[in-house]
Amino acid sequence: MSSRRIVISLLVVVLAAGAVVAVILALTIGVWIGGRHGDLVPAPFRGALVGNSDEIFVNQALDVIDDSYYRKLPPGELANAAIAGAVKKLGDRFSTYFTPAEYAKFKQSQASSFTGIGVTVDRSKRGLVIRSVYKGSPAQAVGIEVGDQIVEANGHSLNGLTTEQSSQLVKGPAGTKVRLKLVHDGKQRTVVATRRAINVPVVDSTMKNVCGTKIGVVALSSFTSGAHSEVYAALIKLKKKGAQAYVFDLRNNGGGLVDEAKLIASAFLAEGPIVTMRGRNVPTHTLEATGDAVVPKAPLVVLTNGGSASASELVAGALQDRGRATLVGEKTFGKGVFQQVIELSNGGALDITAGQYFTPNGRNLGGKGVSQGAGLKPDLLVKQPREATEDLALRAALAKLGGCASVK
Repeated sequence: MSSRRIVISLLVVVLAAGAVVAVILALTIGVWIGGRHGDLVPAPFRGALVGNSDEIFVNQALDVIDDSYYRKLPPGELANAAIAGAVKKLGDRFSTYFTPAEYAKFKQSQASSFTGIGVTVDRSKRGLVIRSVYKGSPAQAVGIEVGDQIVEANGHSLNGLTTEQSSQLVKGPAGTKVRLKLVHDGKQRTVVATRRAINVPVVDSTMKNVCGTKIGVVALSSFTSGAHSEVYAALIKLKKKGAQAYVFDLRNNGGGLVDEAKLIASAFLAEGPIVTMRGRNVPTHTLEATGDAVVPKAPLVVLTNGGSASASELVAGALQDRGRATLVGEKTFGKGVFQQVIELSNGGALDITAGQYFTPNGRNLGGKGVSQGAGLKPDLLVKQPREATEDLALRAALAKLGGCASVK
């Protein structure tokens, strides 16, 4: 090849490479301009390089605030506020935006652990009434018992506060102390408990002998990952001890993972539908009972109340619709939608309503859209007064399964 041809060939290669670089540079600049200054992009290319009009003016507004506000804002604050505002505008109490810090706390809560004294509570007229005390907890160490009312925490009256507000006064960093004023049957006393990390037992079980009938009682606090294996283990243990009937307690269980709900319902159902799920971007599908049921035929009562929501309603509704269990207690919360947790690149996440669920009989337990609905109505209504120290619903369930007029 002549030297002239070599020079021409090299020139063509250089020009071609330069053209590629120029195209890449143009695209890069175009994408940048399109994202922030779409009006500067020529019309023929605007569709490819510019986002929709909402994205453009939102980015423009955030840029103006970031550039022009009288003080510099912390990185990410505007984006967090914008996303939280968008979710709030949905008017959906079940959809939430978690900042990175909030999402970390959310994941910790899903691990069934917190720092406190180790009790479950309900709201009472004067504060909080103790419903259960965890074994080996700080509360048990200072003699707190079921039926006690917490009326003060570190000198702060709990009268008139919400359950969450009162609970926050009782909880606190591990190693710190909390002085609690308690009232029980008109008698008052004060205890001082040292807070520590509490691992919440997901499943609690016991055997009751009622009028000659052995009844296994299994309480589930939440549908966290792996909860089904604990439920199965508890049922198998009770079955080996000779349980002839069962109480499954879903009171104050606010829900959790749908897959866990399917597996837990399958402990009592040998086959058939459990729940049908429908959503705009979620293909309609029905979850069926799977595996070998542990107790497919033994008499069963499910306990519910207003704190039984979401996955709890899904399971209780399936068992009620299929004629597998009798519901005893109070009506459930009334949540007919499910959420998906979608992680974001900033470390936060959207917990967003993705669709509705329906029981085997086609019931949706929510109200219109994402509104709270009527929930599940128990077959046997048993109300639990706030001041009552005795578990009336459990007593009624045991009496029904044991064939007794009443149980003390």
